[in-house]
Amino acid sequence: MTLEFRVPHDVDTDASPTTPRPGVLPPATLRPTPAVAHTDRHRPGLRGLLDRWAARRAADRDRRLVAHVRELGELQRLLTDARGVVERGWVQHAWFTYLDEHGRERTASSAAATEAQGRPLVGACLVGAVVSAAGGPQAVHTQPVQRALDLVWHALAADEGRPVLWTPAPDVRTARVRDLTRWNDAPDRTREQVASLLLTAERVAVHESARVTARRVAASAT
Repeated sequence: MTLEFRVPHDVDTDASPTTPRPGVLPPATLRPTPAVAHTDRHRPGLRGLLDRWAARRAADRDRRLVAHVRELGELQRLLTDARGVVERGWVQHAWFTYLDEHGRERTASSAAATEAQGRPLVGACLVGAVVSAAGGPQAVHTQPVQRALDLVWHALAADEGRPVLWTPAPDVRTARVRDLTRWNDAPDRTREQVASLLLTAERVAVHESARVTARRVAASAT
């Protein structure tokens, strides 16, 4: 899979996405909308059954949208933590640099990433930073890591403003991880550019959350 990446990612990494304070939810944004009683909700027969079925579907859809907004907030925080990992130490051609039991600096590739588990981390590549922020190598196959990498790839390769494509096929997701690795390992890449890409991915999460919230508002108005 060959892509031409068009985004330089030279954004000022001191800038931060606009988000609510931790633990403070926007008013009426993340609270499930209670099923609104229809004036003739108790109509008998088939019409009443269809009314109840439609109300249940609307409530289920609302719960899914609320859960998605919450997930995007968690993914944004994960990406913020990953950016902190890169800013403390960044590596190329390996996932991690860590200190072994003798205090010697070692490197671990993706195949040997578990060797860094529980060890003091010196640095990480782009993908490794996301894995580290999620809890380390044992978290590599978890949904938060996979979906955070979806956001990073989208920030790198997709046109600005396009919706994020979630849950791509496994082979597509693997190819995207290779894309991110090649981008990280480019000879002229810098730590600042990697941190900036992660910041862009945070902003993608914010924009996607706003998109989902708008869908929820529109659905509640129908």
